[in-house]
Amino acid sequence: MPPKPQPLRRAPVLQGHSVSTDDSLQDYQVTDYLKKKGFTKTEAVFRQETAYLGPDGRPAQRTEDPGPKKYLKAFVLLRNWIENNLDIYKFELRKLLWPVFVYSYLELVGQGYTDDAKYLLDTLRPQFDAVHQDTLALLATVTLPQHINENQTTQLYHKNKYRIPLNQSLSGNLFHFLERESDEGGATITYILQTHCSVETSARGPIEPYSFEAIYRRAQNLDLDEVDAQEGIPGVFTGVSNRDVLDTSAKLKLGPMPLEPELRDDVRAELEDEDQRHPPADGRPSLVDEFDKRIKREESADAPSRTDLPLPPSRARDVVMEMQKVRENRDRFQIEGRTGGVGIPVSSCMFTFHNTLGSVSCMDFSNDHKLVAVGTVDSYIRVWSLDGKPLQTSVENEKDLKVNNRKLIGHSGPVYGLSFSDSIANLNRNIYGDGEEKKPDTSSKLLLSCSADGQIRLWSLDMWACLCIYKSHYGPVFRVLWSPHGHYFATAGWDKTVRIFSQDHASAQRLLVGHDTCISALAWHPNGTYVFSASDEMDKSIRMWSVTTGNCVRVFTGHTHYISALQCAQNGKILASSDAGGNIILWDIDKGTRIKRCRGHGKGGIPSLSFSAESNVLVSGGLDGTVRVWDVELPADPNKANPLTGGAIQPAPQADGTVAGDSIAVGGSSDSRSITVGGQAAPAPGASTSGGGVGSGGGGGGKKKAKEVQITPDQISAFATKKTPVMKVQFTRMNLIVAGGCYDPER
Repeated sequence: MPPKPQPLRRAPVLQGHSVSTDDSLQDYQVTDYLKKKGFTKTEAVFRQETAYLGPDGRPAQRTEDPGPKKYLKAFVLLRNWIENNLDIYKFELRKLLWPVFVYSYLELVGQGYTDDAKYLLDTLRPQFDAVHQDTLALLATVTLPQHINENQTTQLYHKNKYRIPLNQSLSGNLFHFLERESDEGGATITYILQTHCSVETSARGPIEPYSFEAIYRRAQNLDLDEVDAQEGIPGVFTGVSNRDVLDTSAKLKLGPMPLEPELRDDVRAELEDEDQRHPPADGRPSLVDEFDKRIKREESADAPSRTDLPLPPSRARDVVMEMQKVRENRDRFQIEGRTGGVGIPVSSCMFTFHNTLGSVSCMDFSNDHKLVAVGTVDSYIRVWSLDGKPLQTSVENEKDLKVNNRKLIGHSGPVYGLSFSDSIANLNRNIYGDGEEKKPDTSSKLLLSCSADGQIRLWSLDMWACLCIYKSHYGPVFRVLWSPHGHYFATAGWDKTVRIFSQDHASAQRLLVGHDTCISALAWHPNGTYVFSASDEMDKSIRMWSVTTGNCVRVFTGHTHYISALQCAQNGKILASSDAGGNIILWDIDKGTRIKRCRGHGKGGIPSLSFSAESNVLVSGGLDGTVRVWDVELPADPNKANPLTGGAIQPAPQADGTVAGDSIAVGGSSDSRSITVGGQAAPAPGASTSGGGVGSGGGGGGKKKAKEVQITPDQISAFATKKTPVMKVQFTRMNLIVAGGCYDPER
């Protein structure tokens, strides 16, 4: 029996191509066969190739539109690919954009597409205006082909190849991407790079401002690679290059933050009233004169703009606080510059905590020095009044409760950090009259705490309760710190990140990432627009972050031990850091370089640092049981003898020295307080202040001979406690020193 004839299947019609029915039927049969056999990828490739057929019926290579619009399309393709790339590669890849833009513009002008060239320039100008404003203005004048040969700058671009150094893996990824996207603009970019540029590859790691490559080169004072030195075109400004990356050239604004205009006017008016009520003594400036000096400093060129850091509007409390800050700045004990290592008559008060049994993990004083708080490994916080007076409360059923300490319970792990909100001694009168307006309270109202449970808690010091819990970090949170202006605070923890919070938002406003290990220390710049962080044993680097942009703007390297404390000077120009090896290093913030190293503390760590109001004296508290005062301006010359001791080598003070009491006297008066954890605190009756100070590097008559420590000549004084490791030191606004620690009978 003859076979039954098969029906003729309808061949698909391909738009834009006139092909025979037999060819279409054959293609259909091939795809049908591939689909039945499961060759899906082969089928897809076959369909793609047969979608564009030439006149002979064979697959034709699709070509990019040769029109003038292709240059802008290609630039956008490249820019989007770069911005979606890994952050570590972006700096190097962004260097491609400027030469691609310039040569695209010159190609359009050279081909006579004047309008398209102008459109390209106007569209992409915002991308380069910040760095290449002058060159863009010059290019706007180049509108005809003959202009290219007449202009000196365009001649340099036209006759020389633009050198672009790239990491080897980056260049491979780049050309692979351009080949893959050749139909969408990649062919145009490839043409520009091959014709006008010279992409030179190197086997080193990727370069970015704070990569290990850049930090290592700065630390070793190494020269640039030859490929970096020849980057761009000789004689033409090409923007930010690898040469700039290896320098600390980022412009910083280290001046004080200007006051809000309305707040400034209110404060000035109230100070004028105060001067009329209480005229200054002869030879002493008025409060208004002191305030005008401050305003003049805030108008300096390197001061940040008020709009850089959004802050809530001022209140009556802010007016009173600013007035008192001006008063305290005028009436402070002034420390003259360059003490030459000679002792300065600064008074210090040491608060000693007893019966702690090693449970205290952190400590902080309020800025008005009415309160002290300690965090414990038992997960609770205890707050005392330093003068022994009852703590204030807003809870109705606790109005008659007269206690001088409070316990705050809420964390479920050891408390690692505490920070009081800003406060200051109040005025004696109500500047708003005796009417219904209540006298503004300038005491500390809020306390921040962080813990191993990963939480940051905000506590009310009126209600003595937790107001808010901030959960953002992964793992323990080691540091928390209010910003100088309040409202914002910084946290740092085990997850290697610094996070900037605002008080009224539960989530972080900035996430600062760059450290390789968990973060051990934190500090704010006085103007509130920068924050400093330090890593622990592995990284041992200090990074400076811009709060407004979230970028790392400086890296300080040089410590060889665990960095335990950071503090920025009031003038905003010097950073102090200390480590577990007993070293204190002072840094020039603007240059990113080390000024000097101060030595004198024994090993064990220096958990706290503080600058005087003039930024010329630094005080440090160490776990070796000493408080030491340093001359910031005196060069640390190891060959120079210490003026107080006559030598540079002295034994470190013992923790069990023979000081008469736990009081410290730095060339002046002293006081002593004794605080017992677990009970109420009260001033120690009859506290002895005799023998309060021990000379520079001088140790008490301890039982064990101390290991000799080299003491640099910039140490002014060193004063030992009696078996009390110092956990916190703080210069007040009046230039007095407050210190605190826990008595350790086992030392």
